Amino acid sequence: MRSRGKAANAVSPEFEDLPAALLDWYARHARDLPWRVGPKARAAGATPDPYRVWLAEIMLQQTTVPHAARYFHAFTERWPAVDDLAAAEDGDVMAAWAGLGYYARARNLLKCAREVAAAGAWPKTEKGLRELPGIGAYTAGAVAALAFGERAPAVDGNVDRVFARLLAAKGEWKEEKARIAAIVRDLVPGDRPGEFAEALMDLGATICTPKRPNCLICPVRPWCAAHAEGEPERYPVKPAKKAKPKRKGEVFAVFRGDDVLVERRPDKGLLGGMLALPTTEWKEAGDVSRPVWAEEAGETLGEVRHVFTHFELRLDVIRFSLEAAPDGYDWMEAGTAADAFPSVFAKALKLAV
Repeated sequence: MRSRGKAANAVSPEFEDLPAALLDWYARHARDLPWRVGPKARAAGATPDPYRVWLAEIMLQQTTVPHAARYFHAFTERWPAVDDLAAAEDGDVMAAWAGLGYYARARNLLKCAREVAAAGAWPKTEKGLRELPGIGAYTAGAVAALAFGERAPAVDGNVDRVFARLLAAKGEWKEEKARIAAIVRDLVPGDRPGEFAEALMDLGATICTPKRPNCLICPVRPWCAAHAEGEPERYPVKPAKKAKPKRKGEVFAVFRGDDVLVERRPDKGLLGGMLALPTTEWKEAGDVSRPVWAEEAGETLGEVRHVFTHFELRLDVIRFSLEAAPDGYDWMEAGTAADAFPSVFAKALKLAV
């Protein structure tokens, strides 16, 4: 029999035995997550709902399990099936998403749900899933493996870290990521691809963590070159991050009694379609121009800071009162608005009140 380990330049001639060891550990230590069908339920014949698998995977991008779980419960209670989400109002979904960040995901969530509802069923292959809005390589592999039992890899940051340590990967990170993806694809067992994906996720989240990995109880320690070297935290070896550019602007907390002035941001662009406080442009240099109705009013309360994917933002929070909403704006009860705002505007409103 061909050794997968040797073919993939792995760290042990017995690398191909790693999946069995990992799955044995997973059967005893799998996390209990609200979107997951655990090992016992799978053994009894239960199958995951692709809608719940997909929704969870989209929500888990760039956030933690506890944070995503709160949103997952709220979404599935309000929209229990993909057809329900497809029929939802855009504004309702964007408001429900507020606080999860990366709001293009919410727009793609709706697009994807509507395409699936229109087709009448989910694509059941990694390739078919890649054609849906907002589904990239990782999510396609995860949904294909978890929901449909396809022998597909699901390689996220946790899995990259696990295999970077297994391999003591010291090469250029882009090339190492491609090598890891190929190795994981080769190792996925045909009879249990979903559990293998979940096992790797759990291993990276609970044992092979970024800092202080618990190598003493790691089920794949016999294959780990980084552990043999004695420096598992050294891996993965990534290029230094570039400093993010900084932008500045002003945000206006405008009150009429208990109500605050809000606007709906344009559908396209950053925080597209979200409810927000009125704001100036966000610029790297130079003065910003206030709306005419805000030119002479306001008290500067302080500054809020927020880090987006591609830049850091600082906003001066200006508070004042108005009796009538300018054209294009509406009043909303401040507490309700805070719950619907993305984080940067929720921070500004909190400072203002």
